[in-house]
Amino acid sequence: MADRLIESPLARLTPAQIEELGREFDKIHDDVFAELGDRDARYIRSMIEMHRRLVVMARIVLFASRRRPAWLAGTTLLSLAKILENMEIGHNVMHGQWDWMNDPQINSSTWDWDTASTPEAWKHSHNYVHHTYTNIRGKDRDLGYDIMRIDPHQKWHPVYLLQPFYNLVLAAFFEWGVAAHDLDFEEIKAGRKSKAAVKRELKGMAGKARSQIVKDYLAFPALSALIGGRGAAGRRAAFTSTVKADFTANIVRNVWSYAIIFCGHFPDQTYTFDEDEVAGETRGGWYVRQLLGAANISGSPLFHVLSGNLGFQVEHHLFPDMPSSRYAEIAPRVKELCERYELPYNVGPFFKQIGGVQRTILRLAFPGGRPRPKPGPYHGDHGPGAAERDGRPAAAPLAA
Repeated sequence: MADRLIESPLARLTPAQIEELGREFDKIHDDVFAELGDRDARYIRSMIEMHRRLVVMARIVLFASRRRPAWLAGTTLLSLAKILENMEIGHNVMHGQWDWMNDPQINSSTWDWDTASTPEAWKHSHNYVHHTYTNIRGKDRDLGYDIMRIDPHQKWHPVYLLQPFYNLVLAAFFEWGVAAHDLDFEEIKAGRKSKAAVKRELKGMAGKARSQIVKDYLAFPALSALIGGRGAAGRRAAFTSTVKADFTANIVRNVWSYAIIFCGHFPDQTYTFDEDEVAGETRGGWYVRQLLGAANISGSPLFHVLSGNLGFQVEHHLFPDMPSSRYAEIAPRVKELCERYELPYNVGPFFKQIGGVQRTILRLAFPGGRPRPKPGPYHGDHGPGAAERDGRPAAAPLAA
């Protein structure tokens, strides 16, 4: 199989165009950071306050979790709280998006989150490795998370026959899959990771596991039993129903995180790169690779908040340190550059994107496989390809 199955648009740009693009993307970044202020600080503080209120409301409602309506309401509120904390708050704070505030609590160096990954391990594997080497085969370990074949360039192995099944397990327990992924077993097997580092990370994971078990499966269920139970049988029922609610909320949060992240990275229209293609890469080339290696999800403002604004995955990969609340504002400027330089701007509705991801996971579980057609140059929201981006049947096939 050829190393490059579809030529990247990166190869069609001249060095001068790439450098000019780099300067234009730098200007978008600098323009936003020059005006960051109270409006932005109020936004992230309001998200943190909303999360806390959702948790309090969920816990109060779950005191009556033996009653099905209360269980459903409490579980829904708790699921929303966990999603908000994980996506719009934790992920983005630990990217350093709010470090400019110089707030000692809302800072990437001090923030921790309610998930299995330790901040230290996650920031290395995600902020550094993934965002530096995005979609470079053999360098970006998030490309299939080392366990899935999601690109035809990847050599097939019989273990991939099982990926449609362990894909479902990964979705349900995504936080633990990411935490295990952060350990980097390849580095451990090669002896490049010290035993002290492995021990430190395993100890950190154990601490996160203990915290989640105590909080979600012992302390709060016990509080529900104490307040909402009547008699031994009632207390047992209250304890058990709250455990089920907390477990369900964790699964909902995991599945949602999985779906948003997979939609942003693994749809058919994203490009992957071999190391030769990016040899000697400049800042402008890095920007173009981020643009081609990510995909957006169209949706409402509420959808974007609950997705951590990762519905704007393209903008996030271009500017990972920019406050997420600004991505919608800069999207038109990014689109204008795509149109001017005849580059794709990958976007589609949620069900189209997640459907494409699942199709790829199933198709590439088997030997062979060819890349699906890639989108052509962006021609505006009403130009060629707009129907396909909106989830409607395209008038003509996408350009390969």
